[in-house]
Amino acid sequence: MDKDHMQKKQQEKEQTEQTSDLVQKIQQLGQTSVAQAPDTNIHVLSIIGQVEGHIQLPPQNKTTKYEHMLPQLIAIEQNPKIEGLIILLNTVGGDVEAGLALAEMIASLSKPTVSIVLGGGHSIGVPIAVAADYSYIVPTATMTIHPVRLTGLVIGVPQTFEYLDKMQERVIQFVVEHSGIKESQFKELMFAKGNLTRDIGTNIVGTEAVKHGLIDEVGGVKNAMEKVNQLISMKKSQEVIQ
Repeated sequence: MDKDHMQKKQQEKEQTEQTSDLVQKIQQLGQTSVAQAPDTNIHVLSIIGQVEGHIQLPPQNKTTKYEHMLPQLIAIEQNPKIEGLIILLNTVGGDVEAGLALAEMIASLSKPTVSIVLGGGHSIGVPIAVAADYSYIVPTATMTIHPVRLTGLVIGVPQTFEYLDKMQERVIQFVVEHSGIKESQFKELMFAKGNLTRDIGTNIVGTEAVKHGLIDEVGGVKNAMEKVNQLISMKKSQEVIQ
């Protein structure tokens, strides 16, 4: 009798856990069953919304906190099971130094990296997109290239302009070194007038980004998966030769 009672209690407990898991999925994702990725050698990293740096953004803003991203990138580098990385980008930009930190981390990884610009890879999202070994952009995605801007208190002295100019130069040099675009062409896009409302700069769509040499190819998830697997195979064959 006690054994039957114990089994019944155990079944009730399992049923309750299943129900609470189901409720959680409905609350968070609006669906009862969610497709699970199998154990794979490729890690997917999402950079969505605004890149949050040293200043915390309002709670209603969709953000990617760079202090969460940096340890993840270190873990990816250290994990022997992960052989390649895909970066999904849909960002409006954000903190310049935080964005550059992420871009430098991605560029310095020893594992093959592929980025996909989905929706938008604006402002500081441009260096993050080009930091990967190979970059893709979907046909409808856009990238906004504009000068570095400061919000908040600005001290009206020449040193402020010099600081902004140096920061801008860091962004320009990084993009030029990690993509096929020429410095003169990138600066031309950055300082173009009349292309953007209330601003100077240029908004370029999918195929234009590839024509300028900023992004390697127009493509999506399928292309990125094929490319990262190809890069992994190439890396393995090089290691065998060595």
